[in-house]
Amino acid sequence: MGLFSKSSIKSQLSGFTDYHSHILFGVDDGVKTQEMSLQVLKRYEEIGISEVWCTPHIMEDIPNTTEGLKSRFEELKAAYTGPIKLHLAAEYMMDQLFEERLHNNDLLPLGEDGNRLLVETSYFNPPMDMLDILQQIKSHGYFPVLAHPERYVYMNKSDYRTLKEKEILFQLNLSSLAGGYGPEAQKKAKWLLKKGFYNLAGSDLHSLRNIHFWEAKVRHAEMIRELKIKN
Repeated sequence: MGLFSKSSIKSQLSGFTDYHSHILFGVDDGVKTQEMSLQVLKRYEEIGISEVWCTPHIMEDIPNTTEGLKSRFEELKAAYTGPIKLHLAAEYMMDQLFEERLHNNDLLPLGEDGNRLLVETSYFNPPMDMLDILQQIKSHGYFPVLAHPERYVYMNKSDYRTLKEKEILFQLNLSSLAGGYGPEAQKKAKWLLKKGFYNLAGSDLHSLRNIHFWEAKVRHAEMIRELKIKN
């Protein structure tokens, strides 16, 4: 198992909510089969995860439909008989397709209150009108949640401060703390944590191969709780 026993991991992650995952099978670049989705959920049970938000990609390159994702989600819920509470939302690339969906209110929001939208950008370049898009989201009655801000290479401390001043929520990828996306993302994640800029945390899990990162993530579970990341 590595550095931690199952009981140790479970004791530290018991009750954790994964707000960002790609375990809904066969809809994007995440988990491919129902069997794999069930294997991931079984592993989540072992390490104490209590709730999971399935957040498949919606972007111009992966033009999932709301109804199609709802149908696939019902298949997963019917097949899964364990204790983890499952939810459906989506991770939206801030592109032209998203703006159309926002205008038509064709959305899968995040959170029990249904008032948050998980959004992302390219890792290398922001949309030219990024701040305007974020404001449009707010004008439609949603709180924008920026997925894994620590991974955007174009962002610096000043950018993060500007976004927080505009009341943009931040979602931490736990793998970033484990160095799963390289030293720069890890450094940014630690800085954002210390500043108290994160609001939510998630795995961003795409495949069974990602599971081993939980052993490293668990080292930071208490740090996350101490800094009051809302889960």
